[in-house]
Amino acid sequence: MKKWAPLLFFAILCISPAPIPHPQVPKSTNLVLTHVTIIDLTGGPSQRDMIVSITGNRISRIDAAGKFTPPANSKIVDATGKFLIPGLWDMHVHPHGQQDLSLFIANGITGIRIMWGDREDFLWRKDRNAGKLLAPHMQIASPIVDGPKPFWPGSISVSSEPEARAVVDKSKAAGADFVKIYSFLPREEFLAIADEAKKQDIPFAGHVPMSVSAQEASDAGMKSIEHLTGVMQACSPLSADLNKASEADLEEHNSTGEHFFEGPRIHAMHEQMVATCNPEKAGDLFDVFKRNGTWQTPTLTLWRMFSSINDPTFTENPALNFVAIRERQSWDPATLSKRSVAENTVVSKSEFQKDLQLVAAMQKAGVGILAGTDTGNPYCIPGFALQDELQLLVQAGLTPLQALQSATTNPARFIANETDFGAIKPGKLANLVLLDASPLDNIANTTKISAVILDGKFLDRPALDAMLTNVAALANRKPIGDILFATIQKDGARAAVDQYHQLATTQHDSYDFSENELVSLGYRLIHMQKITDAIEIFKLSVEAYPRSYNTYDSLAEAYMDHGDRDLAIQNYRKSLELNPANANGAKMLQKLSAQ
Repeated sequence: MKKWAPLLFFAILCISPAPIPHPQVPKSTNLVLTHVTIIDLTGGPSQRDMIVSITGNRISRIDAAGKFTPPANSKIVDATGKFLIPGLWDMHVHPHGQQDLSLFIANGITGIRIMWGDREDFLWRKDRNAGKLLAPHMQIASPIVDGPKPFWPGSISVSSEPEARAVVDKSKAAGADFVKIYSFLPREEFLAIADEAKKQDIPFAGHVPMSVSAQEASDAGMKSIEHLTGVMQACSPLSADLNKASEADLEEHNSTGEHFFEGPRIHAMHEQMVATCNPEKAGDLFDVFKRNGTWQTPTLTLWRMFSSINDPTFTENPALNFVAIRERQSWDPATLSKRSVAENTVVSKSEFQKDLQLVAAMQKAGVGILAGTDTGNPYCIPGFALQDELQLLVQAGLTPLQALQSATTNPARFIANETDFGAIKPGKLANLVLLDASPLDNIANTTKISAVILDGKFLDRPALDAMLTNVAALANRKPIGDILFATIQKDGARAAVDQYHQLATTQHDSYDFSENELVSLGYRLIHMQKITDAIEIFKLSVEAYPRSYNTYDSLAEAYMDHGDRDLAIQNYRKSLELNPANANGAKMLQKLSAQ
């Protein structure tokens, strides 16, 4: 969930970041781990002093030490004192570039569920499956499907039942694994998506829309609810009044287009909602979730951030070294606390504690829990955030075993592929994490990674450290936008464009030449009413990133502000050609065509 539109808009737009150097994908070979302790995620005792044999990309056999002699040509890894768990899954991510894929792997994450699918994600998966890209396994959503006035640019907007059904059909045809729905879907469109998804045999998941209750969403067949949306509201004896307030807020949103995650009516009742959320009513709802097979991805890492944004441990986190400078700057708590946090939510420490209690109660009631993080939000750092999430799940009351299951066996069950994933058994894909200490003793031991095995490929600690070093080098490049802005102020936009080309040729590794740098600079110039300069920068972004719909959309906006109607239409059309789901582009094109 992207709570802060002004802050995180750039992250959504960053569709085509600069490529990251990856280690060469090693060829599979026979690999044998000896004297390892296997963690049994069914709850049985750990298996000590075992031999795990891997042939190609699958586990071929498991034997007690001394009961099997590995073939002479095998790669032998002495795992004495080490503990083996299945590869982890982060079930709610928004990767913003290939560097995020490296961060996932380096943290033992061998599977991810991408919650807003775009063209690049599918290309990554294609390259991954062809052995051209070292990356986790991927479950990929459709683009976000939202109501007539979608919150996020690039979402698919639906305003009728036929449109809602059509988007399900198109999502399946495009290869999406599920349909991602969002908060501002009207009731009729939501129910049409649910019905069509059932007919097409494709899951739908996401936010519980403001137009329905959590129980209605579950009864309609929603596969997973993200961020506990609608759960606390449904667990309050005031739920009927809260539902009416949500519906009224949604009506206001659709009539005015005002963007908010928590409308004024719900905002006014928020404190009462938190105070009155009671376990008895929660139990009734959780029975519904269990009966319907509705999973929960709480993203506690996200809610902890919202409730404690001024906690100095966020800004002191060493993992910030792997976050791009520009993004890191936008996460400054002094800035965040003055912006949309105060405007859009009243998330408090007491509410976060209630979230923890609800998660524990759901686990106890038998509701399926999935570990997910919502990477892309402030301090939800890819890879590292999942380690935080596992610890927060234990803080909520889950055992270390249950927390591990939320990132291993549960994702395998959720995606209906226990053949390949979720356990350490012969025949399963060899996606494994070798740890220096047992996570059953302390869940934080999942951070003590000795090696990661990805589809049979052995990545030892030096290889993982090299991946991290590459990401850190990219993240700490100087933002090119600042350099270009200074040149524009002194010598004009044409000089800045020439400077960009010169530096990209001579000092490519020293500066961040990402699309986001150019787009952000362009909008900075628009806000300063330097429209002609903005046009030059957006033209440069189109030149540098011709496959990104957003570069054309931004250039079109600048032309429109400059009064160049024909050029604006031309570029909005190109944007829609690259991304037919670009609701903003369609809206602007319709507006311009009517003039």
